[in-house]
Amino acid sequence: MPIYSFIRPLLALILAPLLLGVVNKTKAFFAGRVGQPLLQPYYDISRLLRKGAVYSKTTSWVFRAAPVVCLAAVLIALLMVPLGGRAPLAFGGDIILLAYLLGLVRFLIVIGALDTGSSFEGMGASREVQFSAMAEPALLLGLAALIRKTGCWSLSDIFQGLTFHGLLHIGPAVLLVAGALLVVFLAENARIPVDDPNTHLELTMIHEVMVLDNSGPDFAFVLYAASLKLWVLGALLVNILLPVRTGAAWADTAAAMGGLVVLAVITGVIESTMARMRLVRVPHLLVAAGVLSTLALVLVLR
Repeated sequence: MPIYSFIRPLLALILAPLLLGVVNKTKAFFAGRVGQPLLQPYYDISRLLRKGAVYSKTTSWVFRAAPVVCLAAVLIALLMVPLGGRAPLAFGGDIILLAYLLGLVRFLIVIGALDTGSSFEGMGASREVQFSAMAEPALLLGLAALIRKTGCWSLSDIFQGLTFHGLLHIGPAVLLVAGALLVVFLAENARIPVDDPNTHLELTMIHEVMVLDNSGPDFAFVLYAASLKLWVLGALLVNILLPVRTGAAWADTAAAMGGLVVLAVITGVIESTMARMRLVRVPHLLVAAGVLSTLALVLVLR
C-alpha cells in the first residue's frame, strides 16, 4: 500500500471543516455581507472541546456514546472513499459497507436524540428517518449503475475505471447518477432545500433539533463528524464528475480537492438562491432522485 494513500485521509481530517467555511462565505457573498471567518468551523470545534459537557438526568450511556461512535463510523467511511487515487481501505464490497456506515451514523444520531426523551428531538428523529429512507434507494441504485457499468465492487476500482473518455460514452447515465447523488448530498448533510443548518425554529428543524442536548466535546464530535460526512459524500460526486487521471498522485489529489471546494461553492449558491422546501414536498424531491438513479441503471442494463 503506497504511503501517499494515507496522506489523503489525513488531509481530509485537516481540511474537512474548511468546506463548511467555504459554504458560509459563499452565502455571505450572495447576501452582501462579510460573513464569518473562513476558519470559523475550526474555532467553533476548538471552543467546544475546551468546554465541559452537560447531561440530562433522563439520558443514559446511549446518549454519551452516540457522538463518539458516530465520529468513529465516519472515520472508517473516510478510509474507504478514494479521492485522487486508491483508498487506504479498498476491497470488494466496500461500497456496501460504506452504505451501512452512513446508515449507522444516522442511527446513532437518532437514538441519541430519542434517549433524551424530548418531544422536539423525537420529532426531528422521525423526520430524519423518513427522509433518509427515501434517500438511501437513490444512493444505492446510483452506485449499482456504476457497478454494472464498470464491473467492479470496490469504490476505488469503480472510480479508477471512470475517465473523461468513458464519461463521453456513458454520459447520460453518469449525469443521472450525479444528479441523484447531488440531491442525496444535500439531504444527508442537512442542507437547503431539504433542511436549513442555521435555523432555530424547532418546528421546522430536522438535523439540528436532534443535537440540541449535545454540548461541549460531544457537540464538537457531532460537528466534526458532520464536516467529514460532507467530505465523504462530496468525494463520491467529485470522483464521478471530475475523473482526473494524470498518473501523478499529487496532481490527481489537488484536482479532486479543488473539485470539493467547487462543490462547496455550488452548495452555497444553491442555499443562497433557493428557499427551503416545505416538509411535505421533500419526499417528492427524494423520490425524484431515486427515479434518476433508476433511469441510470436502466440505461446501463440495456
